[in-house]
Amino acid sequence: MTVLLPVQCPFCHSTDVIRHGKYNNKQRYRCSNQDCLRVTFSLNITERGRLPEVKKQIIEMSLNNSGTRDIARVLKISTTTVTKELKKNR
Repeated sequence: MTVLLPVQCPFCHSTDVIRHGKYNNKQRYRCSNQDCLRVTFSLNITERGRLPEVKKQIIEMSLNNSGTRDIARVLKISTTTVTKELKKNR
C-alpha cells in the first residue's frame, strides 16, 4: 500500500513542488512557484548547523557576548559554521 504525502515548500508554503533528484541519498525538491525566493530544498536536514532554529540561536548567543567556541560547544556544531553565520549577519 502506498501513501502519498503532499510536499510543501518550507519558504513560500506552496504545494506546487516536484522532485529534483537526490543529494547524499536525500531526496531534493524544487518549488515551481515563480515568487519563491528559494528554488530547491530538502525536507530532512541532518546537519544541525543548517537548521533555521540553530542559526537564530547563534545570533542570539553572540548578542549575549558568547564566544565562537562557546556557541559551537553548546549547540554541538562546528566553529566554522558559527563563524560563517556571524559573517553573514553583520
